[in-house]
Amino acid sequence: MQLDVEDLLKIVLLLVVVWLIVEIVTGVLGFALGLVAGPLKGVIGIVIVVLIVLWLTDNL
Repeated sequence: MQLDVEDLLKIVLLLVVVWLIVEIVTGVLGFALGLVAGPLKGVIGIVIVVLIVLWLTDNL
C-alpha cells in the first residue's frame, strides 16, 4: 500500500487539528496545566496547520 504525499499531509493535518482541539479543551478545563505545558505549543500547531493548508492549496 502506497500513500501519496497529499494523502499523508491530509492525515498529518487531521492529527494536528485533533491535537489543537485537545490543547484547547485541556486549556479550558485546566488553566494551570496549560501554563505548565508551555505557551508556545499551540502556536506551533497552528503554524503546522497553516503550512499544510498552504501546501495543499498550492500557495506555498
